[in-house]
Amino acid sequence: MALEKVRVAALADIHVNKTTAGAFQPLFAQVASSADIFLLAGDLTDYGLPEEAHALARELRTTVKIPIIAVLGNHDFESGKQQEVTAILTDAGIRVLDGDACEVHGIGIAGIKGFVGGFGPRMLSPWGEPTIKNLVHEAIEEALKLESALARLRTKQRLALLHYAPIEATVVGEPPEIFPFLGCSRLEEPLNRYPVTAVFHGHAHRGHPEGKTNTGVPVYNVAHALMRQASAERPFRLEEIAITP
Repeated sequence: MALEKVRVAALADIHVNKTTAGAFQPLFAQVASSADIFLLAGDLTDYGLPEEAHALARELRTTVKIPIIAVLGNHDFESGKQQEVTAILTDAGIRVLDGDACEVHGIGIAGIKGFVGGFGPRMLSPWGEPTIKNLVHEAIEEALKLESALARLRTKQRLALLHYAPIEATVVGEPPEIFPFLGCSRLEEPLNRYPVTAVFHGHAHRGHPEGKTNTGVPVYNVAHALMRQASAERPFRLEEIAITP
């Protein structure tokens, strides 16, 4: 039976490691009972180790019976085992997006990790040393992956799931000196070209929970630390989205 309204829970930066066994089960149980879809916006593990991914997979598999969609974050790349981490989570029934898209309960979801680079007129340009050019090229590639994923969606309601921030407003609260390492305005460009219902990201633990793109699309920072600060009773984002025929 098709849902007329879909409850979307979103969370990021849970940093599962060898000391967190069982710690997230009450939270995951609350998500499972509150939502129809669970979005995980990166930094799912602390060091990107397979044993951390296995620990997370066990907790999610035993607690959460609703569809789970995820992207990886920078911590998930730390040990160079991101492909193994992805395989472990996929085997547990979690859909891990990286420049691709899926449809759940009539909602299209496009996902990427994203990358750094800064915002607005202070955004890093591809000029100078090859290292700087390569960094900017990586940000451009991530934006192109997001654009390609959004272009494939045919649903009326579309969500974008990222780890890095696409706008500056949701990183405000962090030290301004590290803004360039928290996201990039290049990630906003596809969100302004394609109709998007909402955007979810993490990474900025001390940022701001809400912002908007230049075209008015809601952007939600769902970093775990920020969600706990916003509400100890419900430390995750919960949005209800109406499904129109």
